[in-house]
Amino acid sequence: MPAAPRQLPPVGPTEVGPGDPRYEALRRGFNQRWVASPDYVVVATSTADVVAALNTYLPGTAGSASPPRRITVRSGGHCYENFVCGDDVAVILDVSTMDGVHYDAEMEAYCVEAGATNWHSITQLYRRYGLALPGGSCYSVGAGGHISGGGFGLLSRLHGLTVDYLYAVEVVTVRDRTHAEVTVARKDSPEPALQDLWWAHTGGGGGNFGVVTRYWFRGLPEPPSQVLTRAVAWDWSLFAGPDGDPDKFKSLVHRYGEFFVAERTGEGGPGCLRDFDYSDLFTLFKLTNLAKGKIGLVVQLDGTRDDSIERLNCFLNWIAPEPEYPQAVFDLPMGEQPPLSDQFIPTRLPWLTATQNFNGSGPSRCGKYKSAYHTGNFTERQLGVLFDRLTTGYSNEDALVQVDSYGGRVNDVDPFATAVPQRSSVLKLQYQTYWSWDDDANHDGVFDYQDALADPEIAAPHLEWIRELYQDMYAETGGVPVLPTPESPDVNTDGCYINYPDVDLGDPAFNDPEDGQPWHHLYYGANYARLQRAKAFWDPRDVFRHAQSVRLPGAP
Repeated sequence: MPAAPRQLPPVGPTEVGPGDPRYEALRRGFNQRWVASPDYVVVATSTADVVAALNTYLPGTAGSASPPRRITVRSGGHCYENFVCGDDVAVILDVSTMDGVHYDAEMEAYCVEAGATNWHSITQLYRRYGLALPGGSCYSVGAGGHISGGGFGLLSRLHGLTVDYLYAVEVVTVRDRTHAEVTVARKDSPEPALQDLWWAHTGGGGGNFGVVTRYWFRGLPEPPSQVLTRAVAWDWSLFAGPDGDPDKFKSLVHRYGEFFVAERTGEGGPGCLRDFDYSDLFTLFKLTNLAKGKIGLVVQLDGTRDDSIERLNCFLNWIAPEPEYPQAVFDLPMGEQPPLSDQFIPTRLPWLTATQNFNGSGPSRCGKYKSAYHTGNFTERQLGVLFDRLTTGYSNEDALVQVDSYGGRVNDVDPFATAVPQRSSVLKLQYQTYWSWDDDANHDGVFDYQDALADPEIAAPHLEWIRELYQDMYAETGGVPVLPTPESPDVNTDGCYINYPDVDLGDPAFNDPEDGQPWHHLYYGANYARLQRAKAFWDPRDVFRHAQSVRLPGAP
């Protein structure tokens, strides 16, 4: 008897609704705080699938000025807030299977589809072409949101931001009430509206103007064939406890900041800043909560240079001279960083291998995040705030402030050339706290997100800590890291990073509107007006929106 013919999967978008075994996984992202209940999730495999999904969703919304229940887009699923998985979501459009990476001869550019993860993009571009996007180190972040928000990573001081190489973007837009259309916007498009749409995706953030399906890049850089890496830690007992010295902590953090400020200004810092070029140096400084037991530092430099080990040692000896700061092994996970015990000794590795070692996103758990760009060093008061908030009143080994080195080639670009206005910063801060439910609040015998719904107090201490730390750090500027103004040109901050969204910035309880620093100003500064212009043309119904999406002109 002949075998039954093999059943081929359906052509077109796949709808996953309640009752489908995939629904539980697909209605949430990486941050387990947010679990949506959409009518269904669309798994799209092509631009045509995205158009079809929108054309199915839109007719049911035609009777209202703006759709009452949202359609949202997910590539990697790493949105920190509930912009994708909110309570008001009707449809989640998942483009994660659209992950192609190739050279497009017709476009004369390298194409990366929106669902490609950082790791997939890295391996395909490097193995096939010897090139790299200077993007993030978290392997599972999707290109769709990472790039549109102005993604950065360990190569950014040497080569700039991902969007500094963006030539074109393909976006499925909705200018008609019931129909979607495919739009390709190039950097050199002759039409002003298309130029605005391209520019809006050079740092305007995701979920604002349409569904990104493909990016094209020109002039991508070659990463160093080898890099020199080191991961070190210091025991918290050096700084806190019976034998600890808080001033040692403050001095360590201050010298770290001074190094990168001095690199930019040419004043202060170690002598090796005058002797050597450090444009290839990228660092991640993990200022963890006392409960972790250690703080950590990850360093990467170009390993092909003869002076790399000398430069590395000079940097470390400047910020943490031994024996005053005896070094420990980086053998604990810190934030989203895995342990890096093997790199306690300076290690030279192929760039791709080192990048794989740094890849990490941590376990699935709940999290809250905040961000800040710093143009200057920490003040003495801010150093005291950091120490006090990390060591007293709150104990959580998964809470930290990560301070990344920044600047370099990033700051060579005009603030208006892309939608990223922060082109003068030397440090980039990410405030982080993570937790699990750890309480069967609804008494069903298991831990899951339903416990958080039953008992908001599970999240309360974590939210309280990160909010109070942030407000205390920037108390002199209204509790937020303001952009410089003519009235306050000497502030040491330059706003916030849209890819680390924080809805508190739009809450009067945490950001007084009378202080004149609304959330969109902190993210976009003077670039916001042009983003609104793009929004009005390409999404006049506000189909693509969330708590911090670009508003239509005149909207609150």
